[in-house]
Amino acid sequence: MSKTLAPNKPAASAKPAARSAGKAGSDAWKGKPGHLLTDEEVLAMPDGEYMNDQQLAFFRAKLQSLRDSILNNAGETTEHLREDTTIVPDPADRATIEEEHALELRTRDRERKLLKKIMQSIARLDSGEYGYCDETGEPIGLGRLIARPTATLSLEAQQRREMKQKMFGD
Repeated sequence: MSKTLAPNKPAASAKPAARSAGKAGSDAWKGKPGHLLTDEEVLAMPDGEYMNDQQLAFFRAKLQSLRDSILNNAGETTEHLREDTTIVPDPADRATIEEEHALELRTRDRERKLLKKIMQSIARLDSGEYGYCDETGEPIGLGRLIARPTATLSLEAQQRREMKQKMFGD
């Protein structure tokens, strides 16, 4: 039984084969059931085991941890802004406080956008589409997903998109 994907295999047939291929073979990578893999262990797995159950659990935990961290930060921001309602008579101090609040709110806005991508990635995990390029259907790659768990495009597809944006604008 071959566990490798053909490079030109259509996306529709590649996804289920990749997920089921890793199921039996992935047990050899961990001695303890339920143990989440480390980044290094995920990268050391053979290509034929791409997006097996252990890798899916690894990325789900990574995404949920990111989500929880962002939600925790949002709660801290709300609390911090509530506490900082003191009236400061010095205009320079007041400006500094307002600038800090604006920076914090901009950061939370970026995190809000990231949270949306995280939730979409978790939905892709649930549907079996996680780890595969939206444009080509090819595997995104473990290294890229570890670095950017919300990636939806392979490196090549992302580079093509950025080149188009650079040439033609948004």
